[in-house]
Amino acid sequence: MKHAVPSLALLATLALAACSQPPAPVPVKPAVTHDPVAAVRAIRAAGEGLDSAVQVQPLRDPAIDGFLKQAHDAEGAKEFAAAIAAADHALKLAPDAPDILQYVAELETARGDWLQAEQAAMKSFNLGPKVGSLCARNWQTVVEARIALEDAATIAQARERVKACRVPPRLRM
Repeated sequence: MKHAVPSLALLATLALAACSQPPAPVPVKPAVTHDPVAAVRAIRAAGEGLDSAVQVQPLRDPAIDGFLKQAHDAEGAKEFAAAIAAADHALKLAPDAPDILQYVAELETARGDWLQAEQAAMKSFNLGPKVGSLCARNWQTVVEARIALEDAATIAQARERVKACRVPPRLRM
């Protein structure tokens, strides 16, 4: 009879466990379906036709242009890792070049690395002009990244920033 008591307690525990309901299934978040190639097109389109003033840029080391050519060639072949590697070589020679940083942001977008793209675009914005084509591309990168990350509040703010990059020319008489 000594063994009957523990067995009875065990049976009661098992009976109670059988009555409990299984936990509700955890809802699965749908996979991100934002098209990186379309996002890059939207980013580049955001900057089209905005620069009508003369831009002064310092002369660059020809090696930078060589690395950027390699990056563009690799991008054309859809070899985004090689394109980013070549652009990174250019950045080592010109670490504060906002146009190269934005190009890296676009390559990261094409690769679908939304957070890296956004970080590179914001660094480009902080170092670059606050109006014009590059500015619009910076903020459109944020828009595209936040669409992919499903962050509606930031999307709306970033879209407003894209509009702010478009400064109308002064009226001259």
